[in-house]
Amino acid sequence: QGQLVESGGGSVQPGGSLRLSCAVSGYTDNTYCMGWFRQPPGKGREGVAALLPLDGSTYYVDSVKGRFTISQDNAKNALFLQMNDLKPEDTATYYCAAAGGYNCRRWSSPSEYSSVGQGTQVTVSS
Repeated sequence: QGQLVESGGGSVQPGGSLRLSCAVSGYTDNTYCMGWFRQPPGKGREGVAALLPLDGSTYYVDSVKGRFTISQDNAKNALFLQMNDLKPEDTATYYCAAAGGYNCRRWSSPSEYSSVGQGTQVTVSS
């Protein structure tokens, strides 16, 4: 059983940046799709970005394309989400997650992830 632990959340003004980190253990081979999803206050969960370590493919929801970047370190024991030009609508609890299956075909569906971290809060407000 692996473990995912997020950090790096906080409060920023619109236009600011944050870098979320996820310490990964137990998911360091290439059989998982690694992703981030978020849950805004009072709303459902939404897939934000995903990365397939097998081939380095990345995936983003349209609302964050060009602003967010998902990456991982070479040892695959950390996953990152660099968030630039943050907007109030990015306010949410962000979760790091892992899904088995050698692909990210259903990366945008939070229910596809078998392992999820505890979440970290991001608040964007002036």
